[in-house]
Amino acid sequence: MSNIIRTTPTHIEVRGARVHNLKNVNVQIPLNQLVGIAGVSGSGKSSLALGVLYAEGSRRYMDALSTYTRRRISQTGRAAVDEVLHVPAALALRQRPGVPSVRSTFGTSTELLNHLRLLFSRLGSHVCPNGHPAPPTMNVALEKPIICETCGAQFMGPGAEMMAFNSEGACPTCQGTGTVRRVDESTLVPDETISIDDGAVVVWGHLMWSLMKDICREMGVRTDVPFNQLTAEEREIVFHGPAEKKHIVYKNEKTNNFAEMDFTYYNAVYTVENALAKVKDEKGLARVAKYLAEAPCPDCGGTRLSEAVRATTVNGINLAEATALSLDELMAWLPTVVDWCPDDMKPMAHTIIDDMMEPAQRLQQLGLGYLSLDRASSTLSTGERQRAQLARAVRNRTTGVLYVLDEPSIGLHPANVDGLLGVMDDLVADGNSVIVVDHDVRVLGHVDHIVEIGPGSGADGGSIVAQGSVEDIEASADSKIGGFLSGAQSVRGRNRVSADHVFDNGSISIETDAIHTVKPLSVRIPRGRMTSVTGVSGSGKTTLVLESLIPALNAQINGQKLPQHVLSVDGGELKRANLIDATPIGVNVRSTVGTYSGVLDELRRCFGRLSQSKELGLKAGAFSYNTGSLRCPTCDGTGQISLDVQFLPDVDIPCPDCGGSRFGENAYQIRIGTDSGDALSMPEIMALTVDQALGELKSLKKVGAKLQILHDLGLGYLTLGEATPALSGGEAQRLKLASEIGRRQDDALFVFDEPTIGLHPLDVETLIDVLQKLVDAGGTVVVIEHDLDIIRNSDWVVDMGPGGGEAGGEIVCAGTPEQVAACPTSITGRYL
Repeated sequence: MSNIIRTTPTHIEVRGARVHNLKNVNVQIPLNQLVGIAGVSGSGKSSLALGVLYAEGSRRYMDALSTYTRRRISQTGRAAVDEVLHVPAALALRQRPGVPSVRSTFGTSTELLNHLRLLFSRLGSHVCPNGHPAPPTMNVALEKPIICETCGAQFMGPGAEMMAFNSEGACPTCQGTGTVRRVDESTLVPDETISIDDGAVVVWGHLMWSLMKDICREMGVRTDVPFNQLTAEEREIVFHGPAEKKHIVYKNEKTNNFAEMDFTYYNAVYTVENALAKVKDEKGLARVAKYLAEAPCPDCGGTRLSEAVRATTVNGINLAEATALSLDELMAWLPTVVDWCPDDMKPMAHTIIDDMMEPAQRLQQLGLGYLSLDRASSTLSTGERQRAQLARAVRNRTTGVLYVLDEPSIGLHPANVDGLLGVMDDLVADGNSVIVVDHDVRVLGHVDHIVEIGPGSGADGGSIVAQGSVEDIEASADSKIGGFLSGAQSVRGRNRVSADHVFDNGSISIETDAIHTVKPLSVRIPRGRMTSVTGVSGSGKTTLVLESLIPALNAQINGQKLPQHVLSVDGGELKRANLIDATPIGVNVRSTVGTYSGVLDELRRCFGRLSQSKELGLKAGAFSYNTGSLRCPTCDGTGQISLDVQFLPDVDIPCPDCGGSRFGENAYQIRIGTDSGDALSMPEIMALTVDQALGELKSLKKVGAKLQILHDLGLGYLTLGEATPALSGGEAQRLKLASEIGRRQDDALFVFDEPTIGLHPLDVETLIDVLQKLVDAGGTVVVIEHDLDIIRNSDWVVDMGPGGGEAGGEIVCAGTPEQVAACPTSITGRYL
């Protein structure tokens, strides 16, 4: 027997981590515990959690696979770290799940639909070729033919794959999408007070030769009178007339020459249908889309499934009806299936249903029981998609895995946070390690151990400022989150308007009919104030604001038709309805903080005016790293090059010639005087943070003004050359406001979709200051939010619910935060 004593590692050991702004960090992360990583925005939390721990955990797992397999899996590169010891195989749940495809539903994304299709395939009552329903039989599972008891016909029961709307089970009319595009005739002649000769039929100028109006005249339609004076027969010819050939004389507008030709008549509707048939890309579709309306498929009723699939029933309902149930309703229905099955099929029914219960219960635990399996994934909020992803990750009951969760409390009402904490506790109880990057004080207050990074953002962050138990952090003088955890500190507020004066500037009003699970609504929002739209997940906030209010106001502003479910909207003097969401800015590294904010444009003009530039014949355009003559020729101004390392992932490295600055050597020779007395080149300025640049360039008035706005938005720690697609959701939201700050906003509505994503309580204070600037400038601010500090600081609150799904969709109460807090039926009120 060996006397060697083997000790199980208790910590992940990180030495010399330098990812992004991490400053050679050495840290020990406890294993088999729930560990929170805290810190202000941009401090380096995600760099440690995702850039080091997840990157190394997943990479090492991949390294254990064969070369052949690795070539077929997208991989993360090696992290910039000296050493990481005892890191388990890792799974990450990122802050922003990818945008799902048009074919994705809640059922497909959670894989519950796979189970349900199997259930209908193996246990269902199938219909024979002569239309007779056959009772459930084991023959489908045994791959034997079913014999119809009525007519004696033999047929094979459908397999689970044959019942999928993504393959053989798709409705042939809509190809399994559930919707069809139809020409919206109301858009073809938007202004009936003008004549056809003057362009009343807009599609004949936009999608078809304008000489269609000449052919229309040959068809017997008066083209020189206002369209609203045409007879019913004339209108019928315009919209649906036959494709007849007509011999016409037409005048060429450019040459003024006349010519005779035979032309076939394309009526207004067919003009759009013909253009749609020729669409090859998104740009082409956008040209046609304005004349189309999406409607549920008339053949499948929007269920996506073919008639044959819909013919199979289980316990009285078909697959389409089962997927239309909410998850809670489905869970109540499933146990009844076992009783309905013949005795010999009950064991199989138990097996299939038991397999569904674990993932379904996880989704219920995370507060998603109100969603139906047929709900399109594209209509789910970010928080709903992330929790569906979390449920998929945890359903396997793994052990020994490192789970890295990036802001899992996004989109969670305080009432739903308990379910999230329960899921994380279960993961740890199963023998896993869980690292959660979060700002939610309830989440951080629940963890076993906290690592706080800071003290500031960007170059001022990247160090460990405090570490230990929640109590240790609360007692730490260096901690920025400790006071919020202990309750000794709270978010600084804004001066709210008194209840009597909330509607002094007028209101925006909207009335809607029922849509999804939202009942008919009538809502007023005060102009020139800050309003929060609140409620538990699935209560209808997104539907009210993003699917109703913004599209309706934009339709009214542009003189277009209101969305089908919107009965009326009144925006008063509004001319702009802006959605400021957390989607990434730009698609590649060419978009930077400097270009997006307009700072670089102003800088290029300043450099172009220098006498040195004029001597060299360099205008402002030469100083662009995208197209200018001074950009680095090796990387073409991207600042990086990509190395193909065969079966390993491509490696992006800083350009060896410009060191990542994006500019060639000549750009360093041209310098501009700064407030400190130094002279800086364009690449040197691009390497500065916003705050550093502000200190150097304030005297360049237009540059200084734009830098000041970025500073006021709480983005002073970002470098001007930082690529915008890599910014966090909260940073992207605030950067999108850069062009709006400093101008009157009386005619503007600003809608923010969960702007506190990724924000530390101290960053929430900055956000409140930013929102106040918009209100001070006359803007109307609407925030979809769960963060109690934002809600408390609102002038008006519209609380939806009371529950989610069918249990929600109504206005529970609308009033000041105090009035909502006093409302007995408001779940939000209880937490306020």
